[in-house]
Amino acid sequence: MSDADSSDDRRARPSSPDRSRRNGLARSALGRGARLMSIPLGVAGRTTAGLGRRLGGASRRELDEEMRRRTAQQLFTVLGELKGGAMKLGQALSMFEAVLPEDVAEPYRVHLRRLQDSAPPMPASRVHAVLRRELGPQWRARFRSFDNRPAASASIGQVHRAVWEDGREVAVKVQYPGADEALRSDLRQLGRVAALVAPLLPGMDVRALAAELEARVSEEVDYELEAEHQQQAAEGFAGDPEFLVPAVLAHTATVMVSEWVDGPPLSAVADWPEAERNEAALRYVRFLFAGPSRVGLLHADPHPGNFKVLDDGRLGVIDFGLVARLPHGLPTDMGRLLRLCADSDADAVAAGLRELGFVRGEVDPGELYDYLAPFVEPARVEEFHFTRDWMRAQFARVSSAQTSEVARRLNLPASYLLIHRVWMGGIAVLSQLDASERFGDVLEEFLPGWSAGA
Repeated sequence: MSDADSSDDRRARPSSPDRSRRNGLARSALGRGARLMSIPLGVAGRTTAGLGRRLGGASRRELDEEMRRRTAQQLFTVLGELKGGAMKLGQALSMFEAVLPEDVAEPYRVHLRRLQDSAPPMPASRVHAVLRRELGPQWRARFRSFDNRPAASASIGQVHRAVWEDGREVAVKVQYPGADEALRSDLRQLGRVAALVAPLLPGMDVRALAAELEARVSEEVDYELEAEHQQQAAEGFAGDPEFLVPAVLAHTATVMVSEWVDGPPLSAVADWPEAERNEAALRYVRFLFAGPSRVGLLHADPHPGNFKVLDDGRLGVIDFGLVARLPHGLPTDMGRLLRLCADSDADAVAAGLRELGFVRGEVDPGELYDYLAPFVEPARVEEFHFTRDWMRAQFARVSSAQTSEVARRLNLPASYLLIHRVWMGGIAVLSQLDASERFGDVLEEFLPGWSAGA
């Protein structure tokens, strides 16, 4: 065993009950709810304090900047400490920081990126207890070495680096005890306080996002199902020159062991030279669209922390806890309607959307087209430059139209829920990366119904 294993489990135990609560999932729904409520209450307190400081001579701009910085820190500190659904929501929101006004975005950007890849860890003693329960009393014999320090912490579990019994480096994903209960409790609470949290993230429908995540709880916490999906993808992309999906070596309901993937997260390429940035972003969007046609699965958690840029240029893909099963690939109707929208056929777009259940009642085809067309713009030009300014403008436009007749008539069928999430999330990530891509070429290759005349 490695030096990280040499200490007794008891020595890794937290020194106080307070520390234990900080490092694990809080069991009390009341306690978790109180932490979530501290976010809007903190905003109110800072607003009152700011009024007093302004009366004392501080400038409005200075106070606004300080409030945004401290609010961002509190928001994502609370979400990260609670883990569960709170952190899951924070990770989902992190894909959309590009929509925030630039003077607001920077403090959020810093804390969002921290949240994407890390959270306060679960103590080694708890990790060992889970491994004993799931892999048996002799679980250590399955590994040549096991690092007690988590390599990453996520919403419902954390990852430890280890060496498997056959010598392969592996990632050991261990679910937090009580994750299922905490995940459901958090998402219900977030739905209740959404109206108070929403002003911190203008243009985002926090309530709808929390509801979507809650509907997928049972899949998120089932590591056996995740292992099945990941292994299916690993076999389908085996030997691929663009993508690497790590093979699964062992799994139970709350523990999963898979090959280790090393490399910086996709978010890191935002600071790379343009050509390298565009290449990594292209692999990202190609994987999202290739999955359904290659292996019948759509990876539906497209935040950058789930994608690693390998030394050889390939894209490593992890976390298959949330997928859409599409055995026949992406819907042909989706490609057909996107093509009609790109071709400016407003009447046909309205008729097709109504037929598929995207529109309820009567709506003016021209107004509907104007509402939707900008999101198809990247596919109708030879090469499109995704920017924060462009993404920000689209969210501002849609937000301002939410009370319009068009917005009230729109509906998202359940079968398209995750597809929509990936489309919008993927575009948001490309905008964060400031990428220039031939988006239409990707649709031409992977989206049935998109090709002209199809």
